[in-house]
Amino acid sequence: MKNHFRTFWACALMIGFAIQGFAQKSTRDPLVLGKIAPYRIEVTYNKTSHLIFPTTIRYVDLGSEYLIAGKAEDAENVLRVKAAVRDFEPETNFSVITDDGRFYSFNVFYSTDPLVLSYDLLNTFKALDKPKGNAVFFEELGNSSPSLISLIMETIYKQDKRTLKRISDKSFGIQFTLKGIYIHNGKYYFHTELSNQTNVPFEIDFINFKVVDKKKAKRTAVQENPLTTLRTYKPLDKINGKTTNRNIFLINQFTIANDKMLLIEVFEENGGRHQRLKVKNSDLIKAQLIKDVHLKF
Repeated sequence: MKNHFRTFWACALMIGFAIQGFAQKSTRDPLVLGKIAPYRIEVTYNKTSHLIFPTTIRYVDLGSEYLIAGKAEDAENVLRVKAAVRDFEPETNFSVITDDGRFYSFNVFYSTDPLVLSYDLLNTFKALDKPKGNAVFFEELGNSSPSLISLIMETIYKQDKRTLKRISDKSFGIQFTLKGIYIHNGKYYFHTELSNQTNVPFEIDFINFKVVDKKKAKRTAVQENPLTTLRTYKPLDKINGKTTNRNIFLINQFTIANDKMLLIEVFEENGGRHQRLKVKNSDLIKAQLIKDVHLKF
């Protein structure tokens, strides 16, 4: 009996030392605390695997020449991956960064017949209850987190409030409305609505933001200052008949002189039902602070 107790306490002591050693190693190596666990994926030579990401793919890096990958045509959030050679044995990997600031890491193994060929990463995140994004920052966004920007845009869209009452344009059965202007961390969020009250679909060619002289608000290259749209919340393509679509546009903070105005224009592809909104500096400086909007993380 004594020998059994001695064996038990010896094992317990060894386990205690092992746990203590791991804890000390974790303390000495802080990178362990920030480890991003990779997903496992199998690929093959004769079939293509597809990964669907929640947002647009920004960056892809392949770990070796054993892999071929690329974005699917006309689908900015779908990645195609397959083996470049048959029966490769060494494990390899690839990494992906998306527009919302998420970083994904994958360990890749060869299989002659993978059990899964299509992956929905949004459902994966929901199932694992992972947070929305890793702290990946992009140059054009400065010190603004892409994941926070996505959350702000989503919140504005879902709340669907109209804080501006008079900025609207309507002609040919199409109505274009600026519902609100918000500001956070040096960025404007423009909440717009485009309503098609006809039976004819409205094909969107492009939407632009530009600062012009009030007295020369016609479409000329003179006295125009185009503004860069950093992000849009929804894809811009077509407004079907009897349909209303909304969007959020992200633009760097700016102000304008009293003799100038901001024009927001939407142009119809192969058509003439163009719409135009006129925004004054007094509208910009009354932008609502994001802290007044309840964000849900």
